[in-house]
Amino acid sequence: MAVKDRDRFSTATRLRLLGEQTAARVYRSQTKRQARRSRLTGRAALLALVLCSLVVALAYPMRQYVSQRAEIADLQRQREQARERVEQLRDLKARWQDDAYAEQQIRRRLHYVKPGETGYVVIDPGAATPSRVDLGAAHRPWYANVWDGVDKSDASDQ
Repeated sequence: MAVKDRDRFSTATRLRLLGEQTAARVYRSQTKRQARRSRLTGRAALLALVLCSLVVALAYPMRQYVSQRAEIADLQRQREQARERVEQLRDLKARWQDDAYAEQQIRRRLHYVKPGETGYVVIDPGAATPSRVDLGAAHRPWYANVWDGVDKSDASDQ
């Protein structure tokens, strides 16, 4: 028994046991990896192939759908803006139908005064650059002022 105990505690015996235990662990882990790999390879490859084909098949129609929805939203936004502009123009037309508003605009834009009134042009000293129309509007003929008003309204339509 003393020989067996001494043999059991020898370095060579311990190294051999350690090597056997390590080999057993490596063998077990390799067999587990092989079992897992062989069990999932075929199914995983088929699943990956099906998913890739679905992605490829649906990519273009989804892109078209998204772009068409964005275009529809943009057109609806343009329609709302056009509707608001039409309402503004209707309001402006209704205002111009009123004689008092038309007279007020004519007096303001063309610097008309009624007989017996005195016309004044107030120049703001804080204004950096006076406009071309305000400078000479009182000293030009009335038809030049009217033509400038036509040019302004034509430019605002564009």
